[in-house]
Amino acid sequence: MFLPINRQDMNLRDWHYLDFLIITGDALVDHYSFGSPLIARWLEHLGYRVGILAQPDWHDPASLQVMGRPRYAVLVSAGNLDSMINHYTASKKPRRQDAYSPGGQTGRRPDYAAAVYSRLAKQAFPDTPVILGGVEASMRRFAHYDYWSDSVKPSWLLEGGADLLVYGMAELTLREVAEVLAGGGTVADCRRIAGLAYSLPLGAALPQRRALEIPSYKQVRTSKRAFARAFQQIDREQNFYDGKILLQRHDDVYLVVNPPQRPLTTPEMDEIYELPFSNSWHSSYDAQGGVPALAEVEFSLLSHRGCFGSCAFCSIGHHQGSIIQNRSAQSILAEAKRLTQKPNFKGYIHDLGGPTANFRGQGCAKARKVGPCRNKKCLYPQPCKNLKLDMHEYMGLLRQVAALPGVKKVFIRSGLRYDYMLLDKSDAFLRQLVNNHVSGHLKVAPEHSQPRVLAAMAKPDWAVYQRFAAKFTKLNEVAGKKQYLLPYFIAAHPGCTLQDAVQLALLMKQGGWRPEQVQLFLPSPGSKSTCMYYTGLNPDDGQPVYVAKNREEREMQRALLLFSQPEQQPLVRKALQKAGREDLIGWGRQYLVPPAGEPPQTRRSNRNKRRSFQSQRRRP
Repeated sequence: MFLPINRQDMNLRDWHYLDFLIITGDALVDHYSFGSPLIARWLEHLGYRVGILAQPDWHDPASLQVMGRPRYAVLVSAGNLDSMINHYTASKKPRRQDAYSPGGQTGRRPDYAAAVYSRLAKQAFPDTPVILGGVEASMRRFAHYDYWSDSVKPSWLLEGGADLLVYGMAELTLREVAEVLAGGGTVADCRRIAGLAYSLPLGAALPQRRALEIPSYKQVRTSKRAFARAFQQIDREQNFYDGKILLQRHDDVYLVVNPPQRPLTTPEMDEIYELPFSNSWHSSYDAQGGVPALAEVEFSLLSHRGCFGSCAFCSIGHHQGSIIQNRSAQSILAEAKRLTQKPNFKGYIHDLGGPTANFRGQGCAKARKVGPCRNKKCLYPQPCKNLKLDMHEYMGLLRQVAALPGVKKVFIRSGLRYDYMLLDKSDAFLRQLVNNHVSGHLKVAPEHSQPRVLAAMAKPDWAVYQRFAAKFTKLNEVAGKKQYLLPYFIAAHPGCTLQDAVQLALLMKQGGWRPEQVQLFLPSPGSKSTCMYYTGLNPDDGQPVYVAKNREEREMQRALLLFSQPEQQPLVRKALQKAGREDLIGWGRQYLVPPAGEPPQTRRSNRNKRRSFQSQRRRP
């Protein structure tokens, strides 16, 4: 049974009020992969009355009042994605589909949805606490660079006028907040809770113990070095064990951000993911064809949260954290059995994993106990000596799920770190992967081939990918399988020049690749790569980083990686000319693109026609 979405649903439950009202930019899909329903089910499990308003009319405060004023708080989220990423491509063009809306329809939520909904909630319920959460609010909790407006924007807490901002995966933080509010406390009484942010007026007493003031909104807006320094300080304090309270002045108020919430234990993960989700979209969407995003997760199993990969362009470390939080094997097997009983289950588990599938084991006992290291990464530039290979339990779990009655195959579609796989000298995991969990093609993400670009990304050397690819090919030959790698690349990432893009394209041509998985770098809020894109500086050491900001150059870099597509070739020629590599324009395998004009087969065809005509004229 779905949670209430209107007054009629409340009447069916004989509810005269709500404790919490959740406003979300996504359509209502009652599945744990959707953040707002997950939080709603969690609060319901804790004994509170919860209603959900999915994609309300953001032009009218009255649209939020259909279930009355909630007793404790309004919780606001933009949805599973930042609304700007949801709406626009890396080229700032409107997307044609919104997978999180009924029928994939666009325009169902506003730009900057979390802030807009928050302001609307304050108008609709002026005396009720408004609490921001979700990915958009989480990654915009500090002053941040916004790619779409090409400007530095203030914290979303202040932009949205909310009372509190909860960041990260919010179950534990919201449980504590709910206990305070239900016990008669105010939002001011919540200020010691980990994983949240609040504001204080200038002149108020600021936290003193374990507090660090980072460059202000004014400073980061006017100085790129100040922006890079602020990012570095934020990044280093992402530690639940001893992270500092961060203070950032915004004109006449201070933003106060408490340290991250602690990781969930396995029993807590099981408790959350075993809540009574219906695993379907709301029936009101049936006539519109449902919600497309459900298809990606309907027959998938989430095994854990968190990722210690620390890729520069990824936001997981600042949202879910770098500490792995596991569900138990028993919980996952129980869910897998329930999946096999669904009438539309065809025998295939599409995925069993997390942000990075083969990171189910933490690999470092110290990190789980005292949090991640401040000045070191687990896998970059080389795997840390304290990182212990830990994939055996995951391998056993895959075998157990695959052995369930009704299951034909278990695939892995989550990200896989091949550099971590190579730490296994026996190749046990890779062998099992090749033999049992690949559906013809395995997507992996080397991202680039050139050293300075990979360094900016915090990704392993190209030679590491080559070693992995060779092992993958060999094990497929041994197994008698025809399975292939689909490498994924990012174009125009900070650090990448036009010459670097040419070198990667040349490597692809020489290797006989025609890549389909190419993404134009999109500077998402709050990531290290976005900091480099905006400032032109590496926040770790303050050294300059080349950034392709000109739209034409960005498109050129992408076109170079798609050199085999005819529609890209005019731009490829232009890029090669600009890079001084006209030597790569010509007929033949050693060239990236042919010269402008008619294709070689047409030239030969016309030449043959002319020869035939001339020979006919010579006949008596």
